[in-house]
Amino acid sequence: MVQIKRALISVSDKTGILDFAKELKKFGIEILSTGGTAKLLRDNDIAVKEVSEYTGFPEMLDGRVKTLHPKIHAGLLALRQNSEHMKTLQEHNIGLIDMVVVNLYPFEKTTRKPNVTIEEVIENIDIGGPSMLRSAAKNSKDVAVICNPARYSQVIEELKKNKGALSDGLMRDLGLEVFASTSHYDGAIYTYLKNYFKEKTLSAFPAELNLSFEKIQDLRYGENPHQQAAFYREKGKDKGLVNLKQLQGKELSFNNILDLNAAYELAKEFSSPAAVIVKHNNPCGVAEDKTLDKAFIAAWQCDPLSAFGGIVALNRKLDIKTAKIISKSGFLECIIAPGFDKEAAGLFKEKKNLRLLELQDMEPVNEPDLKRVSGGLLLQEKDLKTLGTDSLKVVTKKKPTKKEIESLTFAWKVAKHVKSNAIILSRGTKTVGIGAGQMSRVDSVMIARKKSGNLSRNSCLASDAFFPKSDAIIEAAKAGVTAIIQPGGSIADEEIIKACDKYKISMVTTGIRHFKH
Repeated sequence: MVQIKRALISVSDKTGILDFAKELKKFGIEILSTGGTAKLLRDNDIAVKEVSEYTGFPEMLDGRVKTLHPKIHAGLLALRQNSEHMKTLQEHNIGLIDMVVVNLYPFEKTTRKPNVTIEEVIENIDIGGPSMLRSAAKNSKDVAVICNPARYSQVIEELKKNKGALSDGLMRDLGLEVFASTSHYDGAIYTYLKNYFKEKTLSAFPAELNLSFEKIQDLRYGENPHQQAAFYREKGKDKGLVNLKQLQGKELSFNNILDLNAAYELAKEFSSPAAVIVKHNNPCGVAEDKTLDKAFIAAWQCDPLSAFGGIVALNRKLDIKTAKIISKSGFLECIIAPGFDKEAAGLFKEKKNLRLLELQDMEPVNEPDLKRVSGGLLLQEKDLKTLGTDSLKVVTKKKPTKKEIESLTFAWKVAKHVKSNAIILSRGTKTVGIGAGQMSRVDSVMIARKKSGNLSRNSCLASDAFFPKSDAIIEAAKAGVTAIIQPGGSIADEEIIKACDKYKISMVTTGIRHFKH
């Protein structure tokens, strides 16, 4: 147990600090403080001693130097059980500081301000705060260090329980929390400045990768019931699926969140009203139309068997007309949209297990793609590559029509979000067959053809990667495909083009591959 006699309080986020300081005073704890924090406490009748008075040195350099002084850091770092340390403090008239309550300048919040200047960003790089936190955390056996306002109530509860003392276990946990906080803080500064200055000498990927996440919630289980799981938000990020607002339905599962992410990422690809249905992380129906209800009908009709129990993503607010159609379509796990008309949301109230989820952010989030492997991590840029029709190269004798180009580019957007080997059959801006995740490309073509039935006649085909052999072209011809879009670049390209010419199929190449593993 450590008896708390003197505390230093200097906080940027003043949430709860008044109540906390009042409780400290009840235990007779002396409070040191700086600047705005000292003024706030004093204005609320809480006695404090300014750090400048305590050290005998004024704040200087526009407040850049406040607590960087031996009387502060020696009082934090001295080992109470070390007689030489204690003798040194006595010789220099330095007292012990038993508690530090510090949270840091709002660096990340500052960087998100509109039109923020680099000078303002740099001034919000905290120096004294991290220094005090690290000194106290290094000596957390003797010093209580609090960087998180959420801890105040726990600390006060222990002080009351132990008559002004804190347990070794809590002291240890508080110290660990500091190192997590300062690690994230330094990482945020490095990331921002690296992107701002865009140094050519720096790799796009850092030599060391520091990531920091905070838990949003525990999940019932992971992919399977025997696996524990949780959902985390990356610290400092304010966009993406972590901002989901659940309007109704039972708790989200691990698999639900994965499928929601896949569905919503694909829905973002389209500017006109669009509907996406995902099952097991692959789209099984996608359509874009003039109205949302028509888009959903077409997406559902692509593969109603697979759509059963799926996830629906919409890129428009759900209206009552579309809601009525969805409600009659069959069992669904989730519906995610930028919003829900009141009447539309009310229509699903009886379906207690159906999750309605609102996420207004429809802009693509440019963030690294992370994939965990045994003992390590793979890091890559997110696949945000788009395709302009002027970049398409016609390689066959037959040229695609304007309508075929529209259908090909639609199918190409879908292919980017389907597990390789990916084959998409489309008619207009509607999928009619999807083949996903097969070890051979021709198998994906056959699956897409089987899924589409007669709708494969006069359809367009998108392939996420090149064709290694002409067997897939032969299957496409049997299906009635009239136009193909693919990256090109295979050693068999000449054979592929000849096969397309033989079956009077037009083909364009993109020079872009969209593998998704």
